[in-house]
Order: sequence, then C-alpha cells, then structure tokens
Amino acid sequence: MTDSLRFATWNVNSARARADRICAWLERSGTDVLAIQETKCRDDQFPTERFTDLGYEVAHHGANQWNGVAILSRIGLDNVQIGFPGQPEWQGTESVEPRAIAATCAGITWWSLYVPNGRTLDDPHYTYKLEWLAALSRSAEQWLTEEPSATIALTGDWNIAPLDEDVWDMAVFEDSTHVSAPERDAFTRFTEIGYQDVVRPRAPGPGVYTYWDYTQLRFPKRQGMRIDHVLTTPTLAERITDAHIDREERKGKGASDHAPVVVDIAR
Repeated sequence: MTDSLRFATWNVNSARARADRICAWLERSGTDVLAIQETKCRDDQFPTERFTDLGYEVAHHGANQWNGVAILSRIGLDNVQIGFPGQPEWQGTESVEPRAIAATCAGITWWSLYVPNGRTLDDPHYTYKLEWLAALSRSAEQWLTEEPSATIALTGDWNIAPLDEDVWDMAVFEDSTHVSAPERDAFTRFTEIGYQDVVRPRAPGPGVYTYWDYTQLRFPKRQGMRIDHVLTTPTLAERITDAHIDREERKGKGASDHAPVVVDIAR
C-alpha cells in the first residue's frame, strides 16, 4: 500500500466514444478515483462494465446525449449524492440537469461537477450559469460551516478561467464568457468561504491549460484555457502532496478536448 491516493477529474467529452482511452489512462496513471464530466449518455448507456472489469465501482448520473457526470473508484464508493441542495433547473424544464454527483471515497467527499457553459454574455444560459454557481457556493459554505474539518473536493469542468493567464490570449476572449467579471467573482466566492485551488500552486502558469478547442489547431499552437479545477476544504488541502495536468492525454487520435487534472493525497 502506498502512502498516498491519486484522485483526478476529466471532462471526457463522451464516455462511450472515449471508453478505451479512459481505461488505458486509468491503468497507466494509477488513479484511484476519477470524476468524469460530459459523459453524454443515459445511465443504461454508460460503459459501466468496462470500468468494473478494472476493479472500479461506478456511480453515474446522465439523462441523454448532453451533460452527464460520473465517479469511478477502486477505494470505496459510498454515500452517492445526485445533485446538491438548491441546484437550479434550466428554465422551462421540470428536472435538474445531470451536472453534479458526489461520493465518499476513503473518507473524502469527491464531487464531479459540470458547470453550465454560459454560451454568450446575453444568453439565458449565462444567467443560469451564475445562478448555478451561486447555489453551489451556498451549499458548499453550509457544508464547511457545519463541519469545519470536512474533507471535500469540488472538482470538474467549471467553464471559468479565473485569471488572465488562464487563457492563451485575453484579447480573443474580450466580452466573452469564461472570463467575465461575474463568472470570476463567482469562482472567487468559493475561495472566500474557505475552499482552496490546490492545483494552481503546483502547476503555475502562464501557458498551463486543461482545455484546447478542436478547431484551428488550438492544441499544437498551445492556445488553451485552464477551466478544469480542484477546490478543496482546508483540511483536505493540507493533505495534497502533488498535482499536475496530464497534457499528454490530449494528444493523439480520439482524444477529448480536455486533459485530466490529477492530485495526490496523503492517506
């Protein structure tokens, strides 16, 4: 038994299309727990057996070809929670989109979050995104208030680049989502209530990203964004021993447009 556990988060952009790559990466990386976003399938379509064959327990929450989140764990998967208190619905619907799932793995509450994109600053999805983040921050603050020593990680695709250095060229993103002041303020709110970005100190920028668009050769040109994050409670932050972004996994045929974000945690 090693003295650390390896947790990761990864927007795979279709679990079915990327199943081979996910399995190969899990074996190669030695990851104990993986939060997945954008699975793009219903629960009955998720390739569960591919992961259980590797020794992982699986929790998935999906509804159709959009969104979808999952957690894979080989160190226990308990207290699965679908969504968070107050999670808003997309307007005009009567159901909450599959964008949040949590489970307790080796005593750590690990969230897989797929924050709404926002699209454009005048799109209703942008308002929805801000409402979604506000609701999550209220719940996150309550969890920490009720249990200051809680070990919680909020991980996933946040669709926010918190700093100017988190995008390859701010001029390109002027008046765009992902970098607007309200979105960045919403992200900062989590650090104000006590959560810590445990990856940035160990993977400093500029030029360090987690996402590269498929178009216009963004990846080979190193024109990316850092929008996938791991924010943890203070007690858990103290146990982080290392963190990195696996940029190599963005290479090659059939890659997701996101790279896995990995953290090592002392037992």
